[in-house]
Amino acid sequence: MPLTPTIPETITVHLGPPDSDAPNVTVSFPDYIKNVASSEIYPTWPESAIRANIYAEISFALNRIYTEYYRNQGYDFQITNSIANDQSFFYGRDIFDNISQIVDEIFNSYIRREGSVEPLFAAYCDGIEVTCNGLSQWGSVDLAEQGLTPLEILRRYYGNDIELVTDVPITGDTSTAPKVPLRQGSAGPNVQLLQRRLNRISTSYPAIPKIYPTDGVFGPETERAVKAFQEVFGLTPDGIVGNATWYRVQYIYNGVKKLSELTSEGLTYSDISTQYPSQLQSGDQGEYILVLQYFLKYIRESVPGIPALTVDGSFGPNTANAVKAFQRIYGLPETGVVDEATWDRIYNVYTGLYNAVPQSYREGETVPFPGQVLRAGSEGDDVRLLQSYLDYISQAYPEIPGVPATGYFGTLTTESVTAFQNYFDLPGARGTVNSITWDAITSVYRDLYQSNLAAAGQYPGYDIS
Repeated sequence: MPLTPTIPETITVHLGPPDSDAPNVTVSFPDYIKNVASSEIYPTWPESAIRANIYAEISFALNRIYTEYYRNQGYDFQITNSIANDQSFFYGRDIFDNISQIVDEIFNSYIRREGSVEPLFAAYCDGIEVTCNGLSQWGSVDLAEQGLTPLEILRRYYGNDIELVTDVPITGDTSTAPKVPLRQGSAGPNVQLLQRRLNRISTSYPAIPKIYPTDGVFGPETERAVKAFQEVFGLTPDGIVGNATWYRVQYIYNGVKKLSELTSEGLTYSDISTQYPSQLQSGDQGEYILVLQYFLKYIRESVPGIPALTVDGSFGPNTANAVKAFQRIYGLPETGVVDEATWDRIYNVYTGLYNAVPQSYREGETVPFPGQVLRAGSEGDDVRLLQSYLDYISQAYPEIPGVPATGYFGTLTTESVTAFQNYFDLPGARGTVNSITWDAITSVYRDLYQSNLAAAGQYPGYDIS
């Protein structure tokens, strides 16, 4: 199944908040972006500002589509026109000529972080009546008048590690749900994907039995796991995977990954390791709060005196108390607000504790992209890690040949990398490991490793003798 985004021919918009009984409309994707841009910005703005805003609007919409944000929650649309949730869209409005021309030129482009695949969740606001941790629309005008290019404007708000992806393929259907419901007797990549996701979910929900092997064949073990999932999450326990069950599995799977891998709307560990997110305080929400809470929770295991907190992405009283305790322990002003000095100290303490753990204790964990492309002739610990990930993956995907962890990138490693890239339809040169391939390999490795962990009392998927 492809892991890279495409541009949809059409997009279905709900004309109201998500739970309202408003109608849906389906329009072409370029027409949707033209409408949003004509509703959100002024045609008299400098062209660099207009283009920067349109790139943000495209990426926002594509992120909703690529992550299937609303379909995963059971809705029959891809985005709403509620500005409290999504972007402004007025069905039937007039479109400005210059905006229409620019959209026709760049609608098949989007923003992403270097090393990530998905379109950036490009939050933005007007910057006057409402401010946010994202692009300021009126601020982009000031930057354009100073002579900045669209990409330079975007990097001022989203960080220097973003890039523009251009000439993205256009497809008619971006839905990942199988065209025919999956049931006993079904087979193929969709079944294998379902099995892998259910196994990953079962790590957090032990009532769901493990599936072994994850071979892409929908047998009695898979049906048993599907029924258990349906019972846990309030669906009809018929053991058949139609749209409702498929999208519910994906929604829960995404939630499990967000909490365990520091990811939310595209954020990765490598993103936050070098970029201070701005001041964080009570009432804030979002991806950097998730990261902050994860760091503090990890530190708490080794540093007495930090109270318990939940990794939920919301900066509430428990998070504030944990921040104050950390500041008190490390001699910082006890404000409960995470300024740059507090962020740096939290990050440094976290990495110090993590790096102190022997590598042998980290089985099942992965490291961020090492910062250099790996190819034939490369050698060292980064290659050895890559080979260990691929060899583990090969046990579940026979199409991907195993490779010994020698630390030298030779013919066998090239063949294994190429097979992985082909199987998961990754972009880029075959047989070389850039950040996108590295992140995809480590993501599959983590999924498989977590899938094989059974909780106490949980059926492991195979007979124990």
